[in-house]
Amino acid sequence: MAQYIVSARKYRPDSFEALIGQDNIARTLKNSILRGQLAHAYLFCGPRGVGKTSAARIFAKTINCSHPSADMEPCGECESCVSFREGRSYCIHELDAASNNGVEDIKALMEQVQIPPQVGRYSVYIIDEVHMLTQSAFNAFLKTLEEPPAHAIFILATTEKHKIIPTILSRCQTYDFNRISIPDIVRNLRDIAGKEGVKVDDESLHVIAHKADGAMRDALTIFDQTVAFCGTDIHYEDVIRNLNVLDYEYSFRLVDAFLAKDYATALLTFDEILSKGFNSLHFISALGSHLRDLLVSRTGGLESLLDLPDSLRERYREQAGRCSVKFLYEALGVIAQCEGGYKAATNQRLHIEFALMRLSFLGGVPAVPAPVVSAPAAGAGQPPKDLGEGRLPGTAAVAPEPEKPVAAAPAVILSEQSEPKNLPEAPKPRARRRASGLSLASLIEGEEITVELAPEESSAAAASLPDAATLESKWQELSATYTTSQPRLANALSGAKVTVEEADGGIILSFALVNEAQKNWIAEKKLRELEERFRKICDCPKIRLEPCVVPEEEQEDKIYMPQEKARDLMSKNAEVGQLVKDLALDIR
Repeated sequence: MAQYIVSARKYRPDSFEALIGQDNIARTLKNSILRGQLAHAYLFCGPRGVGKTSAARIFAKTINCSHPSADMEPCGECESCVSFREGRSYCIHELDAASNNGVEDIKALMEQVQIPPQVGRYSVYIIDEVHMLTQSAFNAFLKTLEEPPAHAIFILATTEKHKIIPTILSRCQTYDFNRISIPDIVRNLRDIAGKEGVKVDDESLHVIAHKADGAMRDALTIFDQTVAFCGTDIHYEDVIRNLNVLDYEYSFRLVDAFLAKDYATALLTFDEILSKGFNSLHFISALGSHLRDLLVSRTGGLESLLDLPDSLRERYREQAGRCSVKFLYEALGVIAQCEGGYKAATNQRLHIEFALMRLSFLGGVPAVPAPVVSAPAAGAGQPPKDLGEGRLPGTAAVAPEPEKPVAAAPAVILSEQSEPKNLPEAPKPRARRRASGLSLASLIEGEEITVELAPEESSAAAASLPDAATLESKWQELSATYTTSQPRLANALSGAKVTVEEADGGIILSFALVNEAQKNWIAEKKLRELEERFRKICDCPKIRLEPCVVPEEEQEDKIYMPQEKARDLMSKNAEVGQLVKDLALDIR
């Protein structure tokens, strides 16, 4: 039985042409070889599994090839190419910096660099995971990296460029490798499946490519895992079950439920997803990606932004045609809010269910059947008028009997000219400045009934307002309520100058404070509380408080210092002044 080799090693690129998704880097390296402009140090950086080490090997093999092609591809037949393929090359050296990251390892490397190559023109040193070198190892490597022998070329590879010190970066030509696109991964997987005799559909390849997240090595590893599970005949259902990937069918079902304003189906679908062991946050992220793809499908000219197989593009286009741009925009906003608050939510399932209900309610609240209104008995009242187009969804309206047509009565009867004899007298409205009708007909028609206070009622209300003397005494009661809990506030209120003014049938009580800081603090923190307490104390809801500041010229001089207190005492008591004079006391 032949030894099994995983696809990531078996189909590793061995030429620039086979390097996938890095065409710009391959062209740059080939041009530098063609023109003889080789640098002494290169830095290949980028995500995992995108071909950094493979590109370094291809580059090293090409510059030592005896008969490269016109397109600067290694021939694969010369002694240098054959020895590299068989793993016995003495001019291409690989060092794993993750396990050889000390100063001693770098010193051993510097000694080896002095030895010229036996075959080929250059000794190439590929240092993988170079960011794992210690600070002292980096410092020991600087001089050799800057001025190596003419036959030495260094290629450093890393996934974490930010961990490399600037002095190393400045000595290298830096090449940033890109993530491999989904179409490129699918194309390569399809070729490998054909070589291996594996039958697989496009949907399965796209699932594997999405799972790989731009890494070709990960895609090949997942492909091997899928073949081990499914055999040589791979179907979409087997792939999503093996890789534990959320089926896109759930997203289509949820969007259909949102469009139908069927939040019950949305919640049941979410419960089914959770019962299969899927992560809630991954679910909401997948739903957001689905809505994004719908928005892209609906907008012409954006087809290149869709990483979908052709069999799915038409289905996305059909569902997107039933969604408005406003719905998709608002739905993406709900998804973004849900993802942002997921980790901080105490009940994370309820957090997502609330988001699903919001998505179901976009564009209006779902119709809820209302109870049927039965017709009243003759003489007991009148049937409601037909609501027509303004009727609430699901509400059954009862048409009036043809032989007894009666107009719908407003909530508050303002005129007695057309009042039927057999109707009871409508109760008088309560005294308020504005009242809305309470009948169903008046609510639907948007009637608004205004009731003005009678002159005698207005005068009676004005006469019940407390006078200025009462308000001043009540003000002291208000300040006394804070004596224990907030003595500073109590002192400020008791010392405030109170002014009473009547306006708009109520009272405006202005209280003057000693400085602007007091006024601002009370206005921002305490004004509403003070108003509520003062209204209760005065038993009058029509009082409004306004803080102000005593003018500077009217403020009394405050005595703070001991000298000022002594002078004030002497000015008020002549005997104290005489005592200070007789004893020659110093009050400074």
